[in-house]
Amino acid sequence: MQKRFRKTLLTCFLLTIFTTQVSSQAPKTWSVDGLEDGKKGSGTAEDPFRDLQMAFDQAGDGDIIRIWPGTYEAEPLPYPEDLCGNCQEHKTPVKATRGFLIQGKGIHIIGSGPNQTTLITNAGYGVLFDHSRGSVITGVRITGGQRDPDGNATDAAIVAKFSTVRVIGVEIVDNTHQVKDVVVGIGGIFVRENSEIYIEGNTIRNNGWDGVALYRGATATIVDNDISKGRGAGIGITWDAVATVFRNRISEYWKGIGTFGNSWAIVRNNAVFDNLGWGIIATGEATMEVSNNVIVHNGNCGFATWTETVQGRLTNNIIVNNGWRDEWVCPQVGVWMNADPTTNFPVSYNNVWGNEKGNYKKMKNPTGKNGNLSLDPAFEEKGGFQLPLNSSLKDAGDPTLTDPDGSRSDLGIYGGPSARTK
Repeated sequence: MQKRFRKTLLTCFLLTIFTTQVSSQAPKTWSVDGLEDGKKGSGTAEDPFRDLQMAFDQAGDGDIIRIWPGTYEAEPLPYPEDLCGNCQEHKTPVKATRGFLIQGKGIHIIGSGPNQTTLITNAGYGVLFDHSRGSVITGVRITGGQRDPDGNATDAAIVAKFSTVRVIGVEIVDNTHQVKDVVVGIGGIFVRENSEIYIEGNTIRNNGWDGVALYRGATATIVDNDISKGRGAGIGITWDAVATVFRNRISEYWKGIGTFGNSWAIVRNNAVFDNLGWGIIATGEATMEVSNNVIVHNGNCGFATWTETVQGRLTNNIIVNNGWRDEWVCPQVGVWMNADPTTNFPVSYNNVWGNEKGNYKKMKNPTGKNGNLSLDPAFEEKGGFQLPLNSSLKDAGDPTLTDPDGSRSDLGIYGGPSARTK
């Protein structure tokens, strides 16, 4: 099993290598300014476009669009689809709307900073990348989405289909519009058919559905994001999607991080805390490495394998103080293990302590074996999850996973090979 799992992890890493399309022509730079003077503009620095969608339409593959401070509103248009991102039958018609559209080309969208450049999308698919290879979006705030009445629409502030996109330093906030009788809302970043995406350093806060969701054929690297105060899951990896999920903070969602279907994920150095249901979960036939995370004060269970058919490993994590809310999606315990912990999902070098109705359920308590501990981590600062200098959890991790300085790994988010160095 371990040999097959190592092969799976290697495949996961190889699939998430991000490549950018290179144009044979020098890129052209276009300017956009929200001047309300009745002019269209020509896109030069001296005479910028006044309409952002006009800039997207005019730009060629590889071009740069600089957006000056201001608020830019999209004119929503119908966006009917033949494919459904999250339906049981992929070929399902969907009626959606789209705001800003980047289609058939890769462009670099550079705002003046999230506090200065605001995009109000007025649509279900707020900023839609459709067959857009090599795009980048950075330095903007995206808000004001409008939920589509069709519950099958994968509404989000950013939606990528058949595209390769980098989303860096974007603020996605307050996309909270709901439609009566439609449970799902508007998410943060949704990645769909055949798309590859790199998501780094973004703030995704107070939206109506999943923070980041990956659907059919999606591949993603999700690093150093702050994902908070939403409905659904902070990060959901579904169907056959593949993801590396490093150093994110996920809080105040219904659920933290989840793998579903036959997806693959490497989940390292994330702080998953104060969510209503589970912290991190693997279900279906997913494969998931869960290492060096802190999983703290989630409403039900800290970590769970929901089904017997998942594969992976649980190592170097700190799983404490979970189970403060009446049982909803899983028991009020630290680790709920339905997979076989001796073969399918080994449990080693974790610190599991202080969980409301027990540290482990559906497995023998491994404390004192295979490096597993049960100690108060005594974090130095609330919300920072830093271990004290004399902590017994330092240099107590899996000896095959060293810290960046080459020493034996610490438990938690400041240890292991993917820990952030200064």
